[in-house]
Amino acid sequence: MTAAPATPRDLSDLSVGQEIARTTHEITRDTLVRYAGASGDFNPIHYNDTVATDAGLPGVIAHGMLTMGVAVTGLLDAVGDPTTVRAYSVRFTNPVPVPATGSVTLEVVAVVGAIDEGAGTARVDIAAEVDGTKVLGRARATFALPTATADSDQVATA
Repeated sequence: MTAAPATPRDLSDLSVGQEIARTTHEITRDTLVRYAGASGDFNPIHYNDTVATDAGLPGVIAHGMLTMGVAVTGLLDAVGDPTTVRAYSVRFTNPVPVPATGSVTLEVVAVVGAIDEGAGTARVDIAAEVDGTKVLGRARATFALPTATADSDQVATA
């Protein structure tokens, strides 16, 4: 995975169309094994080439939830506080084939799609591709915008 920003981005002055995260993520068969163990998803299409091709797939594929989770990490790093995320959804448009040896690279770009000042939120559109093929469609996350804080040094005295 490419290095994430050391500190969260300043999100106080966002604009529609602004890129706020760009990451790449290497996914290997080892990644799939580790994810299967953590998630309990041992569907053989995620580790057995014969089963995957018999199911009409190009071979072993990454778990959809793994792809979805990895795709949002750049945004979470940029936001800094994952509790500000109010919604996240995707449509799975293409599988992510994972070779028996080596890796596949998931390329992700997060761009501000809309700002709702009244609600205090921003929608971020997430593009995720492998080898130029879109693997997630309508991937969107909504997060709460930072709020201005009152100057805590000013204390009223009686």
